[in-house]
Amino acid sequence: MSIPRRVALAVIAFCLAPLAAAQSKDPPRKPVVGFSQVGAESAWRTAETASIKDEASKRGVELKFADAQGKQAAQVRSLRSFIAQKVDYIILAPIVESGWDEVLGDAKAAGIPVLLVDRGVKVKDESLFVTLIASDFVEEGRMAGEWLAKQTGGKASIVELQGTTGAAPAIDRRKGFAQAIAAHPDMRIIKSQSGDFSRAKGKEVMEAFIKSEGRKITAVYAHNDDMALGAIQALDEAGMKPGAGVTVISIDAVKGAFEAMVEGKLNATVECNPLLGPMAFDTIEKHRKGETIPKFIKQTDRLFDQSQAAEAIKMRQY
Repeated sequence: MSIPRRVALAVIAFCLAPLAAAQSKDPPRKPVVGFSQVGAESAWRTAETASIKDEASKRGVELKFADAQGKQAAQVRSLRSFIAQKVDYIILAPIVESGWDEVLGDAKAAGIPVLLVDRGVKVKDESLFVTLIASDFVEEGRMAGEWLAKQTGGKASIVELQGTTGAAPAIDRRKGFAQAIAAHPDMRIIKSQSGDFSRAKGKEVMEAFIKSEGRKITAVYAHNDDMALGAIQALDEAGMKPGAGVTVISIDAVKGAFEAMVEGKLNATVECNPLLGPMAFDTIEKHRKGETIPKFIKQTDRLFDQSQAAEAIKMRQY
């Protein structure tokens, strides 16, 4: 029995419909991401910015970038702007730990997930952010303190250049370092002050330390390389021989630190990798697929000293 032509055509059309729909379906839309950055106060910070921008470009993601120039109020404004623009995700490198509950609550209410990079926040409700992608700052400080204790035989009069007051790395790097030297009664921090993570401020604070403590200073612990490099300038100008007469250790492991180690003026640096772009966008993709995201994604770091500097500098990307 033959099938009427119009019935046959209807059957064919019905069978082909799903295929046609599949072929006409648009590919998934790339997310629009807002990135609020602290500023450009150090080589480390600019390397992080470049990593996130480069990764967004590589993946075809539209990135809206805001530089807070070291001001939390500017960061809060940038987050409110991202919320108003209805971005799909926000990446936040918070200047300080506190003061985020309200604006992050607004982002959550708008259905915009927030990822923290390199620094954490203290909020009443941890569901206000998806995850923190960062190094363990306490462990970095501990590594620096343990290395200095071994290097000096547990005897040192230390001046400490702290990071920005209230910033997570400044708080935690101080804590970890203090824990490490607590077992050595002959290791004392004789002066401690914020150098705001900048080279110019680090030099200025170190000059004040030299003026008040002079040659009592046997070691410098800086919460980042830029402050250490500023301190090295001040020590040089005072004729105090950084790297030889005064032991200098810092954190970040930027290229300038390796150059200073090769010159013999910086003794060691603890790595804090700023190349967080791939991890941040991998996490966004996993979150979009509904995968479970851990609350803390840890970056692995290590310590470098002068003996490794000449070889390691060849591999530095920042």
